[in-house]
Amino acid sequence: MRFADIPGNDILKKTMVAMADSGRVGHAMLLYENEGCGALPLALAYVQYLNCRNRHDGDSCGECQSCRQMAGLVHPDTHFVFPVNSSRKVDVQKPVSESFLPLWRELVHENPYFLESDLYARLGIEGKAGNIAIAEARYILEKLSLSSVEDGYKTVLLWLPERMNAETANKLLKIVEEPPEKTLFIFVTHHPDRVLQTIFSRCQSYRVLPLDRDVLEKALVENFGKDPQESARQAAICGGSIGVALDAMGEREEYSAFMQIFRDLVSGLAARDLQAVLDASDSMSAIDSREKQKAFCIFAGECLRKIFMLQQNMQELAGIAPEEAAFWTGVAAGAGRTFSRKALALADRAVMLLDRNVNPKMVFCDMVGQMYLLWAR
Repeated sequence: MRFADIPGNDILKKTMVAMADSGRVGHAMLLYENEGCGALPLALAYVQYLNCRNRHDGDSCGECQSCRQMAGLVHPDTHFVFPVNSSRKVDVQKPVSESFLPLWRELVHENPYFLESDLYARLGIEGKAGNIAIAEARYILEKLSLSSVEDGYKTVLLWLPERMNAETANKLLKIVEEPPEKTLFIFVTHHPDRVLQTIFSRCQSYRVLPLDRDVLEKALVENFGKDPQESARQAAICGGSIGVALDAMGEREEYSAFMQIFRDLVSGLAARDLQAVLDASDSMSAIDSREKQKAFCIFAGECLRKIFMLQQNMQELAGIAPEEAAFWTGVAAGAGRTFSRKALALADRAVMLLDRNVNPKMVFCDMVGQMYLLWAR
């Protein structure tokens, strides 16, 4: 992965290049993003640049041995750690990232902007919460105790440190704080507020920004071969995330199912029909995995954003398809002026509770009940 292959975030790219060129490379870096905005590709490009033998014009050459190894995600001094769980695809008693590396490489090569739910589906752990357990810490310490193979940087790229438990973090704390020479930790997170403070406080943090609409639209067409018209529509509504746009373009069936549940919910709210609202909550809890239930909450949050934009007379920013305009206009006219903001907080809270394994029926029943009370305020 070269910096030239990654759209957007030009300032951050220049910062990374300057750090590498000056030799002032921090031993622990945290890249935080909205899911699917490109933090993982940037991390891969940075590691490739650090180890490239023939850097030029602010980028790696893409041709030396180190660059070819990074392109194949097989560089011997770069180690990947990500959330795992017991799987139907990999038969191991104590799953660790190393057991799933072929599946990880396959997914990153296909789409380095993948979402957390995409990873779990690829690893065969749908319906389970991925985690980074103590066995991963032992694996990292073992790998970093060995000498560098290529005489470059030894790197641990840890995807989603918010999935790391306290025992794992404590085991890694000393080496993150005082690593051996030319050893680098890169953490990629979607929720920096959930990263354990002991790890967060020892990292240099960098924000990976969502992409501008025109940049994202161009990337969808040129980098991923998507239809220009659909790319333009998704670029307007995906919040600057390539991963979210690609997911929506590939999962029309899921979008339709989520949209029907949201329609049922707001129809019940508008009619003040509590039973219809509770029926919608049953449909939410019947979604067949916890990760998909969280995905629905995120989808609902995006729907609430559209309602808010319409209420503020910002139709262009709402990013609504023409065939859905009548529905959204009607919802925006019926909802109270504070409904979207307060309901969005409820959807975010539902994601947090699902993350903590709270019963989905309880989570969704409480969420829609409070939305019922807020609707016309």
